[in-house]
Amino acid sequence: MREELLSPDLDPVDVEVEVGLRPRRLDDFVGQTELKGHLRVMLAAAAERGEAADHFLFAGPPGLGKTTLAHIVANEMGAELHVTSGPALERAGDLAAILTKLEPGDVLFIDEIHRLARAVEEILYPAMEDYELDIVLGKGPAARSIRLELPRFTLVGATTRTGLITGPLRDRFGLTARLDYYEVDDLQSIVTRAARILGVSLDDEGAAEIARRSRGTPRIGNRLLRQVRDFAQIERRVDMVDGDVARDGLSFFGVDDLGLDRPSRAILSALCERFEGRPVGLKTLAICVSEPDDTVEDVYEPFLIQQGLLLRTPQGRVATSAAYEHLGLEQPVDRREGSLFDG
Repeated sequence: MREELLSPDLDPVDVEVEVGLRPRRLDDFVGQTELKGHLRVMLAAAAERGEAADHFLFAGPPGLGKTTLAHIVANEMGAELHVTSGPALERAGDLAAILTKLEPGDVLFIDEIHRLARAVEEILYPAMEDYELDIVLGKGPAARSIRLELPRFTLVGATTRTGLITGPLRDRFGLTARLDYYEVDDLQSIVTRAARILGVSLDDEGAAEIARRSRGTPRIGNRLLRQVRDFAQIERRVDMVDGDVARDGLSFFGVDDLGLDRPSRAILSALCERFEGRPVGLKTLAICVSEPDDTVEDVYEPFLIQQGLLLRTPQGRVATSAAYEHLGLEQPVDRREGSLFDG
């Protein structure tokens, strides 16, 4: 399987580790049961007909397995995988260069597809639907358009912002699926499998502790496993990661009982203490915690909202009573959650 055009902002070491830990077959993929069932039927049917699979769009917060599923689609179909991202395709010619190199049945994976330039998106429509590519030659009155036939291929798109994908693009995907946060049992299985691959001695209690603090995200679970492994090696000088070592290691790296790291707690602390429970706009909150606003919105907020620690209201972001309790703070009486929605 060939991978091309990897995003330049990815650390090569992280890419190598993550690729090594990714399951390669659908049967090895843990969690997302309903989505796996849909993919199994669609991929098997396409393989039986000897055709390229339909186009897939995977949505959800970072780290839930969208890229892994793109690899699995290619593996299950025995196809070549070509990897790029929305921001990397700045001009229509960038996408045209990739499309013209595709072979029949190839899989093209576009990460952060919602960030495609409008001109690039326009030439993607006929490519997805009719497997044709419109190219304009020349400029001005002498310009002319030619249409090239493309081999049948499978486009896999991934996005963290479904709402930013235009209707015409979304409607051209044969399956649009949203990945949910993982249950602790599924995460424990993922962490245990990663430990075997990395050669880490990990008992059930240690795996459960890491899984419980992984914020429902396999990527975070794998990262915490590597951090705890390093902690056990240097700070404890032990080979086995048990429950006590896992708890001490996670605390050492600033991950609390709910799995919140320092940036997540900084967001809650800003809402509860600096702004005294008042609603806060996204940009103001992002500046306060020194994070880009899209990082706050895409990476940190979804889990905080799911855990009932943060609310998005018409007035702005608000910490809930559970956030005050988790931080050990007393909620101001005049800033109770209900008062935001009264009259």
